[in-house]
Amino acid sequence: QVQLVESGGGLVQPGGSLRLSCAASGSIFSFNRMGWYRQAPGKQRELVATITSGINTNYADSVKGRFTISRDIPKNTVDLQMNSLKPEDTAVYYCNLYIPRNGLNYWGKGTLVTVSS
Repeated sequence: QVQLVESGGGLVQPGGSLRLSCAASGSIFSFNRMGWYRQAPGKQRELVATITSGINTNYADSVKGRFTISRDIPKNTVDLQMNSLKPEDTAVYYCNLYIPRNGLNYWGKGTLVTVSS
C-alpha cells in the first residue's frame, strides 16, 4: 500500500511564493517518478512537473522558470517551489507517484493553492 501526503497549500497574493511538499510511504520501488499535477475548477487535471529517481525533470510550459521540483530520495519526499505565482495557478495540486515496474499510479488527496489579491 502506497500513501502520499501533501502539505503547504494556501492563499497567496499574485507574485508571491509557496512551497508544496509530499511524503510517500509504503511499497515504493527504488526506480520511480514523482511529480505534481493540478486541477483548476472546471478543467482537467494537468501535469505541472515531474522528477525521476535519476533526477530528470519535466515541466509544463506554463510553469517553466517559475516552479522548481526537487526530491529527497532517501526520505521519499518531493517538493514544489512555486515563485511568481499568478491567479491562473489557482488549483488543487496533487502529488503523484508512478512506478514503472508495475505501471501503477498513486495520488495524494490534494492541497488547494489559491492565488488572489
